[in-house]
Amino acid sequence: MSDILNQISDLEKEKVMFNKISLVELFCSVDDFCSHFEPAWNAETIGDRSLKCEMAMSEILTIIILFQTSGFRCFKYFYAHILQHHRRDFPKILSYTRFVEIKRRYIIPLTMFFNYNLGECTGISYVDSTPLKICHNKRIYQHKVFKDIAKRGKSTMGWFFGFKLHIVTNENGELLAAECTQGNVDDRSVIQNLCKSVKGIMFGDRGYISEKLFQEMMEKGLRIVTALRAKMKPMLMTWNDSELLKKRSMIESVFHIFKDMLHVDHTRHRSHANFIVNILGALCAYSIYPNKPGIRIGGLKTADASLIV
Repeated sequence: MSDILNQISDLEKEKVMFNKISLVELFCSVDDFCSHFEPAWNAETIGDRSLKCEMAMSEILTIIILFQTSGFRCFKYFYAHILQHHRRDFPKILSYTRFVEIKRRYIIPLTMFFNYNLGECTGISYVDSTPLKICHNKRIYQHKVFKDIAKRGKSTMGWFFGFKLHIVTNENGELLAAECTQGNVDDRSVIQNLCKSVKGIMFGDRGYISEKLFQEMMEKGLRIVTALRAKMKPMLMTWNDSELLKKRSMIESVFHIFKDMLHVDHTRHRSHANFIVNILGALCAYSIYPNKPGIRIGGLKTADASLIV
């Protein structure tokens, strides 16, 4: 990366990230993290030093995260673009085959980078899940990569075969936690693990209704607020809670970014490890995305109770 700082003016003309962060800014963000993480990582790692990669960890993580924001659907074509146009930025860049082989080693660094950029718990949070299909429903019995691992699940859009991505965000759209499960996992079963560090009020859809869960999380300092199912008795809810619950669609905008811009949902995975790398790369890319969808809560000051049906 020795020549990259000399090309800032040229790179400004070509913004390689959809969130208007240049390659230089992305690399600097990743490199700052690696400067603290890599020494501790090398001290704890036990293995053959001959397997050490010539590319720096910060360069590898940059390429993985950059792919999610590049607009390319195929990593092979994206990597060919990097080899052709950014070889000076990555002087020790590996061949495509070698890079695909070793990128699974960086699952833990990607996980730590995601946790390093988590948002701050403000006392208001939103929770939801979205399906990650790994093949068309007609090809379930022909699918081999995730055989006996992926499961059938049902969302508001119908049945699917694959996994679920569960996320918790604050009112500013910043991620507080994320977890990937099989497609048939009940959304309520992951709340305990997902919200260990989340306090205050959390808003969810009807899929999170559970009196037992509400009581358990209330004891831990987290109050869950959801809409009511049909035929449920009306309940009293503060005006603040009512207005914040109406803004729960904000989290759907987050999923829109994940699926339509970061391409986290596709059916071209060829290994379990690279599937995980793809999800972590998207989570890391979103965590440093500056223009996150959020809501304004400045006017929510009234605490009068209103009847919610």
